[in-house]
Amino acid sequence: MNQHPPFFEQVNRYFDRAAALVDYPPGLLPQIKACNAVYHVSFPLRRDDGSIEVIHGWRAHHSQHRLPVKGGFRLTSHASEDEVTALAALMTYKCALVNLPYGGAKGAIKIEKSDYSEAELERIIRRYTFELVRRNCIGPGVDVPGPDMGVGAQEIAWMHDTYLALSHGEVDASGAVTGKPVTQGGVRGRVEATGRGVFFGIREAVDSAELMEKVGLERGIDGKTVVIQGLGNVGYHAGRFLTEAGARVVGIVEREGALYDPDGLDVEAVHQHRAAGGSILELEGTETLEDKDGVRGLEWECDILVPAALENVIREQNAPRIRARIIAEGANGPTTAQASEIMNARGILQLPDLYLNSGGVTVSYFEWVKNLSHVRFGRMERRFRAMAAERMMSAVEDLVDKNFSPERFDEVAVGASEEDLVNSGLEETMVEGFHEIHGTAQEMKIDLRTAAFVNSIRKVALTYQERGIFP
Repeated sequence: MNQHPPFFEQVNRYFDRAAALVDYPPGLLPQIKACNAVYHVSFPLRRDDGSIEVIHGWRAHHSQHRLPVKGGFRLTSHASEDEVTALAALMTYKCALVNLPYGGAKGAIKIEKSDYSEAELERIIRRYTFELVRRNCIGPGVDVPGPDMGVGAQEIAWMHDTYLALSHGEVDASGAVTGKPVTQGGVRGRVEATGRGVFFGIREAVDSAELMEKVGLERGIDGKTVVIQGLGNVGYHAGRFLTEAGARVVGIVEREGALYDPDGLDVEAVHQHRAAGGSILELEGTETLEDKDGVRGLEWECDILVPAALENVIREQNAPRIRARIIAEGANGPTTAQASEIMNARGILQLPDLYLNSGGVTVSYFEWVKNLSHVRFGRMERRFRAMAAERMMSAVEDLVDKNFSPERFDEVAVGASEEDLVNSGLEETMVEGFHEIHGTAQEMKIDLRTAAFVNSIRKVALTYQERGIFP
């Protein structure tokens, strides 16, 4: 594999491209760009066999222009300070872009999750949480971690429980972590939120006649062919929602290889097979690739390519061979700066991670608000709205002298559930975000990624200026 610049440098290249288009007082742009702090922790783990291993972890606070800072933490053997710093920077710009009141943060523990027992993982997560508490790097008003690669509801539950034990009765303690199980203060819809956000973003883009004309496609999702790289939480849910809307997933790329079928693959069947421990290479398709690098399948022909796994998988070397018309970045940083320039020159539409990947943090924000307000969404108004709808339907019945069936009555009169409200809020965020970016791109005649960074820089800069730090 050819070497490419460090991840944080890649993010800063995107930043610099956008920063050249805006005018701010000296010192402000360097302040926005700089990472405020990175914490490196190391601690011993007693393995189940009695041996001792030193575990390394990080937590980066890229920008504290707004508090708390927000960002997930991941379990991965390739974790590094550069990676968490770059991801924290992306979180700063992402939160600003979709108008969430957070600075950017990110964390990681350098382990391969499959190498450890559940008991060992629990000890690792609890100790990592303890180290964050010691450094005042976690709390509902300070830093709010959430799920990321290798981290799901179970790991978040351990972190949440540990923080509760150390918070000494803090009334808002549940707001210190998001992605929790619903029974522990989580919010319905969080698991599929990032994938659903990817779907909403793609839907808005392909509905634009102007953008589709540029890439030579018809408007709408129906009939579009899709290749997905990474059938984890994000890729699976994005694929499921796209399929339900009429798209055809023709390729799935995973770490052990890739599977292709122009007639379409059953995303649910592939997901279940891999969840049971099976390999994608064991399934039938018209073409399979045994590819340990896991990227050659990105070069298959399709309308929409969804890289939804690791960073830097589309690079200068393979960008000329990408045959998709649209790159929809479900992962964080899947495209290097050089590759992005190559694909811009080739006329490929890129929906940047900065925008498209923001569904997870958006719904995490809803969970945080729910925890701080101590009221479940919909609880206060759902019954009232249902009763108001019932009164309205009764009045309509009197006017038309006709009774609705009980089924129709219930269908119309029922109030919105928590999940309905969460999904509605997510959709509004993604729709509004796309049109803001697209508007900036049209106004300044720039690509969507640069437009997203321009919008983010403007919003972060405004916060600094309103605080009186810069004129």
